Amino acid sequence: MAIISKKKNIYKISATLRDYLKRHDREIKLPINYKDLLRYDNSIALIDQRGKDTFWETVFYPQDEMKDIHHSVKTIYAILKADGDLSVMEHLFVDRIDLCIFGNTQPFRIRIVNRINDNFDYFYIKNADASRVYGLELEHLLSPNRISYVVHEETLIEEHIVGIPGDQFIKYHLNDKNLNQIRLAKEFVKFNERCFVRLLGDMHSSNFVIDITPDFEEVDYRLRAIDFDQQSYEGRKAIYLPQYFKQNNPLIEIGLKCMTPETVKQYQKEERSLIAHRYKASKEKVNELLAAMSTDNISTPKNVKSLAKDLARHYNNDDFLHCNTMGELVRKSLETVLNQKPTYQFP
Repeated sequence: MAIISKKKNIYKISATLRDYLKRHDREIKLPINYKDLLRYDNSIALIDQRGKDTFWETVFYPQDEMKDIHHSVKTIYAILKADGDLSVMEHLFVDRIDLCIFGNTQPFRIRIVNRINDNFDYFYIKNADASRVYGLELEHLLSPNRISYVVHEETLIEEHIVGIPGDQFIKYHLNDKNLNQIRLAKEFVKFNERCFVRLLGDMHSSNFVIDITPDFEEVDYRLRAIDFDQQSYEGRKAIYLPQYFKQNNPLIEIGLKCMTPETVKQYQKEERSLIAHRYKASKEKVNELLAAMSTDNISTPKNVKSLAKDLARHYNNDDFLHCNTMGELVRKSLETVLNQKPTYQFP
């Protein structure tokens, strides 16, 4: 069972990583920063439709500041969604600004509403953490998902990732008569593989969503990570395998019921092949990112050494023992997995 007992440190964006972000248009000047949103003077607990506490608080700002703050966050939304075209702001208004005081980076969530049709959207304003930025970029480059985010100084802006939170899906949707258990189990295996290859940790059911897409005959599922704080930080292999989190056990049980070990290996091989294609399609950017990551400090020496030992045993490859940073471990993991057969069983 995988358990994280302590919050990780927040690592500032290094000069090398910032150069990468600037070269690839991820660093953009913004009209407001994270610290500006901390100037709220009141807040109330946000309750969901079932009357339960969401652990978010809706915050309120002094009247003389609220207009400027709302205009600034709408401008950020235009940058994120329309490449800075401010004409999209004409019919938008800020319905709510929420703060998650329990989050590692204490993010703000902005709810934007179109007053013409009441359609709404969200995005997030967070403290910029290098681990999270590396995680977002690796997700963008090596997963089937595209990620929209920008950075300005110590502020990180992220789009909202649509889907049913994994814990809610497990609680309310697993007994749906239309649930395709085989497809869901297959996607969990592929998600498990993606997380392990790029060393994204802490993927328990609260940290991913399930995106459901109706197909012409069936329903398709995709698991998408929504929390990247634990990108290459912890020192234990189990943290990077979603199959070892007890919160995911209902999905594991479906996999055990629906799949054989041979089927699991087939899906692992499929996902590794897809990762290889994504790597080849963005080879220069991936190598540039990993070069920055390999010289960056985003974990403790103790964690790096411990994870290196775990991966060396896992792959029977002592090359991992010569890695001195988490970035070097990610690079070696990617190189190794793209050239090897699966070496672990599920679960």
